[in-house]
Amino acid sequence: MATKIGAKELVRGAGVATLPSLTLDETGPLPDDAALAELGWPLLVKASAGGGGRGMRVVAGASDLADAVAGARREATAAFGDGTVFLERLVRAPRHIEVQIIADSQGDVVALFERDCSVQRRHQKVIEESPSPVVGPELRAQLSEQAVATARAVGYVNAGTVEFVLETEPGGEDRAYFLEMNTRLQVEHPVTEAVTGLDLVRLQLLVAQGQALPPEVHRAAAVGPQGHAVEAHLYAEDPSQGWLPQTGSLVRFEIGRDQPDVRVDSGVASGSVVTPYYDPMLAKVVVHAPTRHEAVSRLAGALAGARIHGLVTNRDLLVRVLHHPEFAAGSADTGFIERIGLDGPGGLGAPLADDSAVQRHAVAAALAGRATRRAAARVQATIPAGFRNNPSALQEVTFEVGSREITIGYGDPPAGARAEGHVLVEVDGKEFGVDTVDAGPDRVRLTVEGIVRTYLVEHADGLAFVDGPDGSSTLTVRGRFPDAEAHQAQGSALAPMHGGVVRVLVAPGDRVTAGDVLVVLEAMKMEHAVHAPVSGRVAEVDVAVGDQVEAGRLLALVQPDDPDGADAG
Repeated sequence: MATKIGAKELVRGAGVATLPSLTLDETGPLPDDAALAELGWPLLVKASAGGGGRGMRVVAGASDLADAVAGARREATAAFGDGTVFLERLVRAPRHIEVQIIADSQGDVVALFERDCSVQRRHQKVIEESPSPVVGPELRAQLSEQAVATARAVGYVNAGTVEFVLETEPGGEDRAYFLEMNTRLQVEHPVTEAVTGLDLVRLQLLVAQGQALPPEVHRAAAVGPQGHAVEAHLYAEDPSQGWLPQTGSLVRFEIGRDQPDVRVDSGVASGSVVTPYYDPMLAKVVVHAPTRHEAVSRLAGALAGARIHGLVTNRDLLVRVLHHPEFAAGSADTGFIERIGLDGPGGLGAPLADDSAVQRHAVAAALAGRATRRAAARVQATIPAGFRNNPSALQEVTFEVGSREITIGYGDPPAGARAEGHVLVEVDGKEFGVDTVDAGPDRVRLTVEGIVRTYLVEHADGLAFVDGPDGSSTLTVRGRFPDAEAHQAQGSALAPMHGGVVRVLVAPGDRVTAGDVLVVLEAMKMEHAVHAPVSGRVAEVDVAVGDQVEAGRLLALVQPDDPDGADAG
């Protein structure tokens, strides 16, 4: 089962259904047109030695095949040390279903129901649940039978997962095809533990010691899944940078505090440093409830209320997926995220905090900053921070949020008009209607248009982190005296993350068009292309294959074309 190719050949002999495929070794030629046509377009290129989306490419036509295979081979070699790939027909709108099994050395093999792992981005699982909303008793029995047959075919002893692709036809019969067997516990095993009440790690150790499966395993299999469990994968990745993995320090990391029904499996905590050497997953967040609706709702609430400061994550994506009607209906397939889209106001990747929320967050950050300075004052602490002889002159602070700037003006109203908890506030020079304010250094309560919201605020290293019922924002406090040299040449191609240079596609003097790939980096076992920011001629290439670069490092410089369109230089 070490390779997908070998596993498919083996399980066919055990009567398990598989998709037809063609194997390509590391140096062999591509199949001829007739063989490709027999498989059927579009095709999927997959690495034989691993998974997780690494070494995987979708190919729409023959003209794209060579580049897709070459890229998949490079990625597979980097991730698994084996560049062997294979081709199989791409199943449209599939469900990704896997069955948990446990087997002992006495020949006893038990299937512990399915997990639905269909919600994926770039072939990486994002949300998993058990049981699947599309698997009924008859299909569950069929999948379990094939999973047990797979384990018996290799004399398997351990906990493991047998993965299937489920092809559904409206009004037709669902067909399940074997994908691979993972001879270990999967990342998503907690949802199975939740619906069975079993400790899979304990069972794995028992069978490794040669013991027989205990009776509670068969009891759990007999009664069926209890309740519903949903798991979300929290990744350190930045949607504003094409979902590139992020590295750095976690100032704060709190999920599911005071929520006993929320399970958080994580290797990080507040103060942890996330490096580029491992997968960008920060945590698995799991909720088990009597019904699917309750589990989904509680998980969305736990994620929305999380306080994650210092690194950008996919938290908002997870919450939007959990709230989406298609997911709520149980009809999301593996193309769900791509089909709905990530970008734009209605995209799944849009921040939970809309423009109005970001304004409120900036107001809260400004007022918390004022409260912090007032609390720290050694003398005359009762005088408002930034007191001026001209009471109508508001104090100002400017924040940067992404590419946007927000200037907040604030001050106390004239003495005769002063009301309890009232503050004068302007946003970008316009009056902002705040009815009442209760502001402390780390907690601000605002009443805006009759709605009371409480915000938690944390300041650290020139940043303000704001969490509230309308989302979260990270605001950069802009200094009063900007650095005149803090600018970057227009044609600079910078490293978006720490990584290794695996390909350099240009040389000084080459003509490029905006969007052309200049350099390819490898980070967290995935390849990332760095594109030309402008059209022009390459003036500098500052890296070579094998170099390790930090985020923000200049990789290449493109001298832009002049405004009339003539070549630069």
